Amino acid sequence: MKIDILTLFPDMFKGPFDTSMVKKAKDNKLVNINIHNLRDWTKDKHKTVDGRPFGGGKGMIIMVEPVYEALGDLKTNNSLTILLSPQGKVFSQQKAVQLVKEKHLILIAGHYEGFDERIREYLIDEEVSIGKYVLTGGEIPAMVITDVIVRLIPGVLEKEAVEKESFSDGDNLDYPQYTRPADFKGWKVPEVLQSGNHAEIEKYRKEKALEKTKK
Repeated sequence: MKIDILTLFPDMFKGPFDTSMVKKAKDNKLVNINIHNLRDWTKDKHKTVDGRPFGGGKGMIIMVEPVYEALGDLKTNNSLTILLSPQGKVFSQQKAVQLVKEKHLILIAGHYEGFDERIREYLIDEEVSIGKYVLTGGEIPAMVITDVIVRLIPGVLEKEAVEKESFSDGDNLDYPQYTRPADFKGWKVPEVLQSGNHAEIEKYRKEKALEKTKK
């Protein structure tokens, strides 16, 4: 799988993508992640990517031209282009399961007051949000979406770990888990988990996962 991310602040991605499972996936050639500076597709000496909105209004918005030029270089017949913004459909585990089947994702991380509307109308396939709130930019959403998707790529995690984690079955959360010691300061691990009765353990876990989901 290939993921290209367009951003004005490429240095923000250095830490999150160089550790843990994302790094493992990259090292094992399971995913190819490329961070691109949108300013590389500007044509003026100041590398301008934003402008004041027609009709007035506060702040600056991302111009259509550099995004158009960047996508002209990056897109292929297998690309799915996603704009990250608070107006988009809220991202979910189920959406990640769909996206991991794509061969090539392009994530556009915005900044400032938003995008020229023509980017939405003519240049993207989908608009995605990670929640109904406003962030400084789309970099953190791009990291979140990439992390969730990469974990689902076959070979990154054990199959069972992916299938039984939170939200793998609709909106259900994961069940509570414990490890040694079985009794710490009087805080005891439920006896059923130490019983060796796998049917009862599975029943207990399903019940507790459902309880957490309903809260």
